Amino acid sequence: MGRQRQVQKPEKAQKMQKDKAIPSDAENSNSFVVSIKKTIVMVIIAIAMYIAGKGYLETRVTTPYDEHKVVTESGLMIPDRYWGSYRPGNYFGLKTREFHSPVVGLMWYFPNRVGPDGISIRHWCEQGDRLDRYTWTKHDGRSFGIQEIDDGPVRITTSFIKRAGGSNGGDWTARISVSHLKQESRGEPVALLFYTALDSQTQGRLSHYPGNVLTGTVGETEQLGAFTVRMVNVTGRVEQESYLVTQGRGLHLLKEVVMASLREMTVRSVRQIVLPGDITRGVPGNFSATQVNTRVPFEMDVIFESGSNFDRPNTLTGKVYTDLLAKKVEEFDAKFESIFKLKEKTFKDEEINFAQAALSNLLGGIGYFYGSSRVISDRLDKPVPYWKAPLYTSVPSRSFFPRGFLWDEGFHGLLIASWDLEIEMDIMSHWFDLMNVEGWIPREQILGSEALAKVPEEFVTQINTNANPPTFFLTLNYIIKHYGDRLINENRLGVLERMYGRLVKWFDWYNTTQIGELPGAYRWRGRDEKTNLELNPKTLTSGLDDYPRASHPTVDERHVDLLCWITLGAKALSEIAVLLGREGEKYENTFKYLSNNHLLDRLHWSYKKNTYSDFGFHTDNVILEKPPPIHQQHGPPTQQPYRRIVIKDPELQFVDSNFGYVSLFPFFLQILDPESPKLSMLLNDLKNPDHLWTNYGLRSLSKVSPLYMARNTEHDPPYWRGPIWINMNYLALKALNYYSKQRGPYSEIAHKLYVDLRQNLIKNMFKEYKRTGYLWEQYDDKSGKGQRCHPFTGWSSLIVLIMGEIY
Repeated sequence: MGRQRQVQKPEKAQKMQKDKAIPSDAENSNSFVVSIKKTIVMVIIAIAMYIAGKGYLETRVTTPYDEHKVVTESGLMIPDRYWGSYRPGNYFGLKTREFHSPVVGLMWYFPNRVGPDGISIRHWCEQGDRLDRYTWTKHDGRSFGIQEIDDGPVRITTSFIKRAGGSNGGDWTARISVSHLKQESRGEPVALLFYTALDSQTQGRLSHYPGNVLTGTVGETEQLGAFTVRMVNVTGRVEQESYLVTQGRGLHLLKEVVMASLREMTVRSVRQIVLPGDITRGVPGNFSATQVNTRVPFEMDVIFESGSNFDRPNTLTGKVYTDLLAKKVEEFDAKFESIFKLKEKTFKDEEINFAQAALSNLLGGIGYFYGSSRVISDRLDKPVPYWKAPLYTSVPSRSFFPRGFLWDEGFHGLLIASWDLEIEMDIMSHWFDLMNVEGWIPREQILGSEALAKVPEEFVTQINTNANPPTFFLTLNYIIKHYGDRLINENRLGVLERMYGRLVKWFDWYNTTQIGELPGAYRWRGRDEKTNLELNPKTLTSGLDDYPRASHPTVDERHVDLLCWITLGAKALSEIAVLLGREGEKYENTFKYLSNNHLLDRLHWSYKKNTYSDFGFHTDNVILEKPPPIHQQHGPPTQQPYRRIVIKDPELQFVDSNFGYVSLFPFFLQILDPESPKLSMLLNDLKNPDHLWTNYGLRSLSKVSPLYMARNTEHDPPYWRGPIWINMNYLALKALNYYSKQRGPYSEIAHKLYVDLRQNLIKNMFKEYKRTGYLWEQYDDKSGKGQRCHPFTGWSSLIVLIMGEIY
């Protein structure tokens, strides 16, 4: 009850007035002036406070969390990770872990394959290039990698090895080999371009290096000092060599600079397309490229040597390189078997090669980015830049998503931690240093000109009210389970110590900004309640994009998957607190409260359909319909987009007609009691072919759902409405493995489903990899065929943990 203001009794008020002396006119005038001055001062103070407060609130979204950084060492302080294949969006590119790193990379084209659009230069990983295959076959995440690129009947093999030495990051060598896959491609002309470039913020210069056979590059930057890039150990026929030194227009326009610089000339009666040489006109160059016009087969070594390395035992080329690469491969194979034990599990050699490629592509997909996100809050009129920061992260897809995604990275971390715990802790540290003072981390990281150039404008701005599944709690639970003792015994808790305050802030942000209307309820923000263009408004923040939720978003919504993610977060924090010797009772109590199955059932169990589901303002009776065109007095009719038609009014109810991944979250994250009859009901629905079960994995949405495989707009095909996703199938196997080992009436059926589902996933993904050369974003639930973007070696690479039975 609100506190009420007391009213004076009339007789008391009169008495007080009589006792008071009556002031003179002068006193009244002075009093009035003083009162006006006080009022003006108070108004000025109030306005100043309002402006200051408004300014403070406006800047909170771009204010870093003011605790010590988690990343305390980077760049040259970690020499074994200084150079790397940290440009995952390029077919082959290397850079350092510096904010403004020099970059090197490879382009190529085939002069005989000039189409109607002219020369097709390969540079960025593009699905439109229609390459038959490109994959890292071996990559250890630190010192070496081997990649095979099949472009029609020609295979380009790129490998690299790093070697320590000197004070500026050491040396490396990249070997570029071109071979034929079909006899008729032997002798086919090919142009290879290897380049070095500086971004606009890099202090340095580049110029050409007149080598014995091919022109290289000599350069100097603040971070690297003096260095040379030479092309040596050439095997094959060089028909024409040319080079370019110029002022580039940015790292995102390197191919365009090359395209604009190419010139035609005739050499020995043969038409060649060559580069024009040094066109800097006295200005320091920042882009240097060497083009080799050759024929298949061909091979060369590209050597980077640091000027600070005065004690180099030999040049890393020829037999020295070949022998060291063989040793690296041998060490990789031994480590892979010691962790995943696939030979021990009687997998065939070609299946092991498939698993090694899946891991290697995840590690080879680790990038180092620097820049600022674009963000907005409800207190800003327009987007503003986040602070500039580095990000060390793996990417979901080199071709389609060559940037960092928050919820993807938690799944990536499960496999990366299994291979190299130190790398995974470094990745998480970089992510948590992106947290602002509110406890929010932008869910999509588009840092730097190359990353920005690949993203449609509508997806660039990040909104500070919008969350993403906090999957790093999944990674942390995994690390504590598998490596907690090792962290303690090796005294390696420093990263977790520095991270702990941010983890608490992150959890508290979710637990305040994403709460629902009822105690224990949560809902994803960011759904568009006004749209009439979508069949079911998307929930991008949940990570499950178009998975069917309540048809009409309101504050009354309750999302079961978000409740389960928050429960997992509370569990992880309580365990980390124990590990660090902190007070974690608050989070243990939160976990006990949220994991109580009575609360879960009260908020999310539909007794009508006997399943867990969302709750909200919903109707299944909606369709997409194209309105008639608008006829105009002059010109053709204007076509209108499809619009949603509501046939039956929505009402508050469980969204229980859409059984699928969301329904399984209490099972996925092992919140459901092993002896609960509801577990039996979920397992029976899971194995039902009319619901989720297929011979290729669990589909995302039941076949009997009204939105199964339904388009969300005229332009948006179904995404999470039927296809098979590997990250959710990994969670399903993790849960089945858990429940099969618990005492309870459902352990046997859980074990049977575990064996069958694991076998189906491995068999289909391996078959599709052999057929297509790629891991895919998702798999068709009717045929098992890979679909959508490729290569998708983010969370689809979890197949390695599935094969190794590591959960």
